Amino acid sequence: MSAHDDHHLHDHDHHHDHEHDAHEPLVVEDEAGNIEGQILVDALQSLLVERGLIFPGEVRREIERIESPGVHLGAKLVARAWVDEAYRARLLADGKSAAAELGVGVGEAQLIVVANDAGTHNLVCCTLCSCYPRSILGQPPAWYISKAYRARAVREPRAVLAEFGLRVPDDVRLLVHDSNADMRYLVLPERPAGSEGMSEAELAELVTRDCMIGVAVAPAVA
Repeated sequence: MSAHDDHHLHDHDHHHDHEHDAHEPLVVEDEAGNIEGQILVDALQSLLVERGLIFPGEVRREIERIESPGVHLGAKLVARAWVDEAYRARLLADGKSAAAELGVGVGEAQLIVVANDAGTHNLVCCTLCSCYPRSILGQPPAWYISKAYRARAVREPRAVLAEFGLRVPDDVRLLVHDSNADMRYLVLPERPAGSEGMSEAELAELVTRDCMIGVAVAPAVA
C-alpha cells in the first residue's frame, strides 16, 4: 500500500471546499507534454459557458459518462456503505470480499477502500502507469493516465485538486494513494448533506467516478 504524505509517503494534509460549478480544466498535459491543445479546449469551453451555451462542468460530466461505463458498480458499493455501517466496516476491511457480497466482481488482485471524513481527504493516482479499478469504475479518464497527473498528484496534490475545482483546507489531512499491479484503490466519499431519507438507489446516483478517485466530492443535496 502506498500512501504519500506532503512529502512522499503518499499522505498529504488537506480536505474539501467544493467549488465544482466553475469551469474545471482537466489536468493540462497529455503524454506528449502538449499543452497547446488543452489551452484551446479550455478557452473554448470557458467561452461557451460565458455565452450560456453549456453549463459549468457539463463537458467534464459528459466525458465521465463516455469513459466510465462501469462506474455504477463502484457507486453501488458506496451507496450501500452510506446506509449500512456494518457493510461499510467490511468494505474498508476487505474491499474485494465486500464487493462480492453485492454481486460485484473485482478483477484486480486487491481492492483497498479508503474513506474520506471531516479531517481526511483521499486521492488516488498511479505514478508508474495506469493502474485503476476498471472492474468497478470502467476505463480510466484520459487525465488519470496523463504524465502530468501521475507526476503532480504526488508532488502537489492540493494544486491538482484546485484545478478540478476542489479546494482542500490546510487543516485537513490529504492522503495520496499510489496504485500498482497488486493493489487498486477506491475512495469512499462522505455522504453528502441533505441526502437523509434518500433510497440506496437514489444515493448511488449521487456518486460520480471523480469522487471515487478523489478529485471531487459528492455534492450536497438541495
